[in-house]
Amino acid sequence: MPEGDTVWQAARRLDDALAGKVLTRSDLRVPRFATADLTGRVVLDVTARGKHLLTRFEGGLTLHSHLRMDGSWKVYGNGQRWSGGPGHQIRAILGNTDRTAVGYRLPVLELLRTADEQRAVGHLGPDLLGPDWDPDQALANILQDPARELGEALLDQRNLAGIGNVYKSELCFLLGVTPWLPAGALPADRAEKLPALAKKLLEANRDRPIRSTTGRRGQDLFVYGRAPRPCLRCRTSIRVADQGDGSRERPTYWCPTCQPGPAPATTRRRRTD
Repeated sequence: MPEGDTVWQAARRLDDALAGKVLTRSDLRVPRFATADLTGRVVLDVTARGKHLLTRFEGGLTLHSHLRMDGSWKVYGNGQRWSGGPGHQIRAILGNTDRTAVGYRLPVLELLRTADEQRAVGHLGPDLLGPDWDPDQALANILQDPARELGEALLDQRNLAGIGNVYKSELCFLLGVTPWLPAGALPADRAEKLPALAKKLLEANRDRPIRSTTGRRGQDLFVYGRAPRPCLRCRTSIRVADQGDGSRERPTYWCPTCQPGPAPATTRRRRTD
C-alpha cells in the first residue's frame, strides 16, 4: 500500500534512472495528454511530495502522478521484460538510452507547468519526509477540529502529508489510543509525541524493502493486517473495522486492551490484509 515512505522510494528509483538524461521515448496514455511529446527533454529531477510524485523536465514542465491504492512506477533496463501488469494498464512510459520507467494503473497523471505545481500539491500539509516538515504546524492542523476522529485527522493530507491506513493504525497503537478518539481528547503528553513519532516511523522505513514498526523480524507490524491474531504486547485479539464516511473502504486495526477508548459498534469478521 503506497504511503509516504513507499512513494519516497519510488521517487528515488525514478530519479536514479531518469535525472540528468535526455528522454528518447515518451508516451502518456491518458486522453488529455496523449499527444504530448517529451522526447528530447532532459529530466531534471523526480521528487516526492507526500503521496504525490513530481517529475520535472527542462523547459518548465512537470509530470504529476499519484499512485493511490494500486498504481506503481517500475524501472526496467533496456531489453528487460516489463512485468508490472498487462499493457492496457500502462499509463506512462518515459525512457532514455539506458532505462525505461513505466507507470501502471496511475489514477492521476497530468502534465503541467512547473510554475503551477502548487495547483496539484499546494493543499498538502507539512511533508513528513520533505524539507518543509514542521511538527508544530502538523500538530496544530490535527487539533484544529477537536471533535474529529484522530484516525481521520491523520489521514487528511491537508494536516500532514504521507500517512495512510497502515501508519494511521500503527501510530494510534503506539500512542495507546483508538483511531476513533476525538483528536481534541488526545492527552497532551501523547499529542506532543505524535509528530516526532510519525516522522520517526516513516524515516525508518523509507530505505527498507519491507515496512516495519516493531523491529521484530517476521512480525513487522503491531496491528495492521493482523486481525484476529493476538496482540504482540497483551495477546488480546486484534480487531478490524472500517473508519470514515463509507465512501471508501478504510480498514482500521486496533487492540481493544492496549488502546482503550471509543470503538465502532461493529467489526469485521474476516481477516482483511
